[in-house]
Amino acid sequence: MNVEISKLSMTYPSGKTALREINLSLSSPNLIGLLGPNGAGKSTLMKLLVAGLLPTEGVISVDGKPLMKQERLLKARLGYFPQSFGLFDELTVWQFLDYMAALKGIVNSKEAIAAAIQSTNLEEKQKAKIRTLSGGQRQRVGIAQAILGNPHFLIFDEPTVGLDPEERISFRNLFSQMAQDRLVLLSTHIIEDVQSVCNQLIVIHQGRIRFAGTPAELIAGAVGHVGIFREKDRRQEAGLHITSRVNTAQGIVCRAVAEELPDFVEQVEPALEDAYLYLISREAIQ
Repeated sequence: MNVEISKLSMTYPSGKTALREINLSLSSPNLIGLLGPNGAGKSTLMKLLVAGLLPTEGVISVDGKPLMKQERLLKARLGYFPQSFGLFDELTVWQFLDYMAALKGIVNSKEAIAAAIQSTNLEEKQKAKIRTLSGGQRQRVGIAQAILGNPHFLIFDEPTVGLDPEERISFRNLFSQMAQDRLVLLSTHIIEDVQSVCNQLIVIHQGRIRFAGTPAELIAGAVGHVGIFREKDRRQEAGLHITSRVNTAQGIVCRAVAEELPDFVEQVEPALEDAYLYLISREAIQ
């Protein structure tokens, strides 16, 4: 599957512009991480990709054809887990997934439901009513409905919120496995969820694409701009953005990014989170 986005802009009736002239090319097989601060435009982009919104300007094409001319075909090949996903509390997990399978027109629904339940570790809860589930279990039900029927294009909006670390690792591995033969778009603000599995990253800030490339390319752009120092040694420096503080035996050690590191800061090798924060900090002052 190939999705082409050309000069895409979205302005809501309130006058708020969520996206500005977005140009992207998404092709399978691929696991793409979509990063950006809250309000950057990530959820709007995903709603446009599933035809939940109509763009103000621009075109989305799927396999060379305009999205709006093949909306029904796309939705038959799509698995979508939005950030705000409603569940029917009085249904059991199995009943809810059976309902979703019917909406998707899935043939052999029992087999598809069983596979989705197994993939999301919901076997023990399949007969439980959704209202009795914990937040993390409800999140797993949402992921299960998205992967029903092995869709060719999967879109996940903050899928690991509310999951414990072990569950998050399990689902990162599941997303990576699915991306071996399909297109998976994973939107999150949790860097750990993309750094080990995504082979392409897209960073959105203030409605514009600020970066599109590999994690290694994003990290390379931050080399020479990340450092550490002891808090007691800090002097007032403009443009120094502290990203973390850690208590050590020698006192509090700070990690920071800057366009130019002050002389009291020791340069270190950037991690993906450093590179992301460096990019966002640069955009914030431009």
